[in-house]
Amino acid sequence: MRYIDPGEFLVRFDLHALFFSDFETAGHAVLAFLHQRLGFDLWMITRTEGEDWIVLQREDQGYGVEPGSVFRWRDSFCSEMVKGNGPRIAPRSEAVPAYVAAPIGHQVPIQAYVGTPLVHADGSLFGTLCAIHPSPQPESIVGEQALVELLGAMLSTLLQTELRAAAETRRAEQLEAEAMTDTLTGLYNRQGWNRLLAAEEDRCRRYGHPAAVLVINLDASECAGTAQDAPAGEALRLRARVALQEAARTLDVVARLDEAEFGILAAECDREGANALVARVREALENAHIPASVGVAMRRPSNGLLGAWDKAGQRLRLD
Repeated sequence: MRYIDPGEFLVRFDLHALFFSDFETAGHAVLAFLHQRLGFDLWMITRTEGEDWIVLQREDQGYGVEPGSVFRWRDSFCSEMVKGNGPRIAPRSEAVPAYVAAPIGHQVPIQAYVGTPLVHADGSLFGTLCAIHPSPQPESIVGEQALVELLGAMLSTLLQTELRAAAETRRAEQLEAEAMTDTLTGLYNRQGWNRLLAAEEDRCRRYGHPAAVLVINLDASECAGTAQDAPAGEALRLRARVALQEAARTLDVVARLDEAEFGILAAECDREGANALVARVREALENAHIPASVGVAMRRPSNGLLGAWDKAGQRLRLD
């Protein structure tokens, strides 16, 4: 195995990176390079979100791990590495007590480990660039730590740039979708909702963002009671629009999905944030004297935002 000086490699890789269109492309290239250089059966780029450890990309030669797989963050070697309880490169992980005790080592065979953090612009943890192998590796791989850390830093920089661009893209998408609005309320209609939901799902898949979907149904009896009084029915829906927009964050998408059904797409929103949003929605509806049922579901990598939308509809409860 020929040694490559990290400084030399950075110049060579940066020149090649000019052809990378995005973080995802660069990530695949890094994983392929590290697998070729260091071996290891599984290389991953991951995202941490609460208790979840989400696989965004992988170079897998035997573990059967797919993008979108979710593990418990606290069970991983990476969580111990980030806390400083274990080294970033462990040729024999059985020699590291924290790794021996990590539950994931009892779930899959791991005898060697490599890992380095990926971080947000503020230094907070985004996830990891990491690898595992079922048998011990030569001690010489410890000398590759600077290279692995350099690649992790490069990916972090690309990620930070792309996340800033993604926020601008989201705003642009919402401006474009303003033409797809409900004539009564001025909210996004079903077509606009579908487009923005699909665009947000792509970001969630790419970056592991958490997200939630709320479905709000106005009380059927209230709607039935105003069916012959169009102005009153319209006033009810307009009051609902105001209440929902007051409760939602600037980042959220509020849409009218059906005659008496509204939806809120809460992007980059964890479970705690979703619970707070539900509480604000219920309070706003109550203050506006609008009886309605509210359902909420978190996005899971296995079924995406469409699955969350479906589950939120199944969880409707009348307040």
